[in-house]
Amino acid sequence: MDRAATIERYRTGMADLEDAVADITEAELDRPERGGEWTPRQVVHHLADGEAMSYTRLRRLVADDEPLIQGYDEPLFARRLHYERPIASSLAVVRAVREASLDLMDAMTLEDWAKTGTHTEHASYSVDRWLEIYAEHVHEHADQIRRARAWKA
Repeated sequence: MDRAATIERYRTGMADLEDAVADITEAELDRPERGGEWTPRQVVHHLADGEAMSYTRLRRLVADDEPLIQGYDEPLFARRLHYERPIASSLAVVRAVREASLDLMDAMTLEDWAKTGTHTEHASYSVDRWLEIYAEHVHEHADQIRRARAWKA
């Protein structure tokens, strides 16, 4: 893995998400992509919840000795956390978490980058694996939002 390139990919995630939702209408927010399950509104809330988890996971990986990183039930979150609400606060969460995690990554030592834990869904889970996952996560969902906006039922 080219860590510098992957960090840069992580860094550009928020801009990609903001581009995907720029001038989005209420109708577009509530229309899933063709054959898709989640609407753009639900995707934005999912990203906020995922970023909140990522925030904790990175800090546990760096601060704890051999942490256990807990998975979570994403569809359950979507059902129980009222994903029909406005998206502004969730966008703010994604932005804030990304900025804080980038600040932390800028300060991390080689020893910090070498830390690992165990994930309940993936077995061994390193800081680099965390970065690989979250560097792409927002971009993947920004593309999903674009597909939903482009599809006309």
